[in-house]
Amino acid sequence: MREFARMGYRSVIITSDSNRLAEVPSLDSPYLLQEADGIQLCWVRTAKYTVAKSLRRIISWLDFEWRLWRLPKSRLPKPDVVIVSSLSLLTILNGFLLRRRYRCRLIMEIRDIWPLTITEEGGFSTRSPLVLALGFIEKLGYRYADAVVGTMPNLGEHVAGVLGKPRTTHCIPMGVDETALAASEPLPADYVEKYIPRDKFIVAHAGTIGITNALDTLLDCAELMREDSRVHFLVVGEGDLREHYQRKYAHLDNLTFAPRVPKQMVQSVLSLCDLLYFSVHVSTVWKYGQSLNKVIDYMLAGKPVVASYTGYPSMINEAGCGSYVPAGDVDALAAEVQRYADMTDLQRKTIGGRGREWILTHRRYQTLAQNYLPILFDQNDLKVSG
Repeated sequence: MREFARMGYRSVIITSDSNRLAEVPSLDSPYLLQEADGIQLCWVRTAKYTVAKSLRRIISWLDFEWRLWRLPKSRLPKPDVVIVSSLSLLTILNGFLLRRRYRCRLIMEIRDIWPLTITEEGGFSTRSPLVLALGFIEKLGYRYADAVVGTMPNLGEHVAGVLGKPRTTHCIPMGVDETALAASEPLPADYVEKYIPRDKFIVAHAGTIGITNALDTLLDCAELMREDSRVHFLVVGEGDLREHYQRKYAHLDNLTFAPRVPKQMVQSVLSLCDLLYFSVHVSTVWKYGQSLNKVIDYMLAGKPVVASYTGYPSMINEAGCGSYVPAGDVDALAAEVQRYADMTDLQRKTIGGRGREWILTHRRYQTLAQNYLPILFDQNDLKVSG
């Protein structure tokens, strides 16, 4: 939206103050209007929640939809295009009302495939009333929105499965936040001294340590390779499973858990590592691809990336900056770690450099915004793909 504003488009973001990915102001009234980077921000005060998998989260969604419907719309400009960006899927219903009121275009943007994610990874039954309701709303959105956009490259296969017929979809993936890149800060000297060993080949995961991050494969790999004195495993971050993992693998000398660092220091951590790692559980969700911020950070660091990933390949294979092994396969991961450890520094630098070059070429937000414009204003998006 910042890039749209720079191109001369009047951009408005309406978001909840329960947004956990933003610095949220304190709201003394139901709505707060702000200006930032040429964007008009409208904050909506909603019910708060602390646990993602909870009834209060659903209540927060419903509260947002009610307040969005009641929003004094005269305070905002008349839209030519409304983008409903999931999650929550419920907002597509307000999107239909806004389209009817303003006779504007409606774009449905999918960043998480719900309800598939909660049935595959959240333990919800496909017959749950919540899942059935979300599935109905999802189908309405796919069928009647003027365009469907996803951050994942193979969303079209999922949409076709839901609708029972093909429908044109578009991929606008996650991108490079160059302002954050420019603000990179060095690590404190005591952090490096305490947590990052010298003269070792360091395999690192940086990010949340939770059930969806599937770190058991990496940690079991550390157990399997404990006799290889060259290789050290580093896990940087916090999360629900950190203490459990620390107790379970406390006997390993080749494994270090380090505290999370501010976003602006992440690149400094990654620069001190040799091989960067991410993993997923075996899940139908990944059949449609991924566009994870973690992978973007890894590629920006100019380091090789290895992924325990079974799904639709993208980014890493396109750039030629790393490799995939089957999700959950500890032996395959260990063999791949050894392969990279046996390479020269120059070989690894060449591989990692391809990732950085690719991500800066293809995933700058300026480029993504240019790619988005024809989708926003094209009147032919409802045609069925062949």
